[in-house]
Amino acid sequence: MAQNGRIRVAVDAMGGDYAPGEIVKGAMLAARKDDVEIFLVGAPDVLEKELAKHKFTANGSPIHIVGAGDFIKENESPVDVVRRKPNCSVAVAAKMVKSGEADALLSAGSSGAAAISAIQFIGMLDGVYRPAIVGSLGSFAANTVMVDLGANVDCKPHQFLTFAIAGSVYAKKFLNIADPKIALLSTGGEETKGSEAVREAYSLLKNSGLNFIGNIEGSDILSGKANVIVCDGFVGNVLLKFYESIGAYAQVWTERKLKKYLPLRALVRLLFKGLFPATKISSETEKQGGGILWGVDGVVKIAHGASRAPQIANAIESAKEAVKAGVVESLKLELAKFNQGGKL
Repeated sequence: MAQNGRIRVAVDAMGGDYAPGEIVKGAMLAARKDDVEIFLVGAPDVLEKELAKHKFTANGSPIHIVGAGDFIKENESPVDVVRRKPNCSVAVAAKMVKSGEADALLSAGSSGAAAISAIQFIGMLDGVYRPAIVGSLGSFAANTVMVDLGANVDCKPHQFLTFAIAGSVYAKKFLNIADPKIALLSTGGEETKGSEAVREAYSLLKNSGLNFIGNIEGSDILSGKANVIVCDGFVGNVLLKFYESIGAYAQVWTERKLKKYLPLRALVRLLFKGLFPATKISSETEKQGGGILWGVDGVVKIAHGASRAPQIANAIESAKEAVKAGVVESLKLELAKFNQGGKL
């Protein structure tokens, strides 16, 4: 934290579908609050031009530019790129967190590159070998989070346990649930259901001391039976993207059904945007700490690649709140209990 009490967020200004323009605008929106200091990491000349478009002046501003020699382009392999471009924007931002120059990292670029940069330059917590993305399911299941949402595709049984621990800390910190109910996502409720990794993970979770309630199926995800739903990143990412698409498709379907009733059809868009929760899932999960990379020894926030300025501002706010909540220290303490008990 800076001497002036502001939380310092290093932003990968070159990462994202609409970078750097929307990233810069989002940073400017976030900077309206007095408790944050933002470091835009990227090509200085490009970022200066973007700031100049908005008649921005650096004097006394909480926004600063940090130069980076390169950035990751679309379709580049994250592993190869971070090795070949150790001074790309997301890597420089990660190094700032490691050195203490920043309190958190935010990137809307390649989630793989952000994760690899975090692992390589910030480091992992004891007992965690791969980070995981935890996120809220928004209005339909306000007290439920899922983990992993895309950081890991092939998972070992012990990783499911660390995912559960991370999800438990998230639920306690962001949802104020004292003893979160943990469930394993599988193809049936029985202990014998699911892949080999899921079946082995069941045994680990059952004996973990966590409030493990067993397996749940896809039909129970929104039921509220569990506060933390554990799955591998392949399943979690596919499910999240499908879930986030529901609102738009439901709106189109409803408009089509009401095409003969113009007065009602005119209200559909207003109804969906204002009231229907599925259309607001992305923004709600960002505000509730969604997309934080858990297991890294620092706060790393991964935003949607298609984020526009308002979503970037929300993501900066989320990263700031994660620092204030002390999520990394809380996870360290929780992991230490399991390490001492020989369960990790």
